[in-house]
Amino acid sequence: MIQGLRTVIYPVADIAEGKGWYGRVLGKEPYFNEPFYVGFEVGGFELGLIPDGQPGAAGATAYWGTADARAELARLQQLGGTVEQDVTDVGGGILVATVRDPYGNLFGIIQNPHFDLNKVG
Repeated sequence: MIQGLRTVIYPVADIAEGKGWYGRVLGKEPYFNEPFYVGFEVGGFELGLIPDGQPGAAGATAYWGTADARAELARLQQLGGTVEQDVTDVGGGILVATVRDPYGNLFGIIQNPHFDLNKVG
């Protein structure tokens, strides 16, 4: 089942430049800093940057938390979602997947064993 919003991913053309800009916006350094992904913890949520994709209104993807990404992906398919990206381990035991809802919207799910539910107010 869906547990709540966890992560919003923003594609950027230059990951180093994006990291600097969002670091200034948020007033902090990222907690996860790799060439393929930069993650900032923001009030119990995550703002992530990826160095690919198309920036802009259609570029950001919100990821909703789940305790079991594979089971949730199967449930979303049963409800009419179309798999855009199958469950993928993005490192550190974090699993993500995306579906298109019946209306064409991208809906992301994330299973993050490092997410602390106690931080969310």
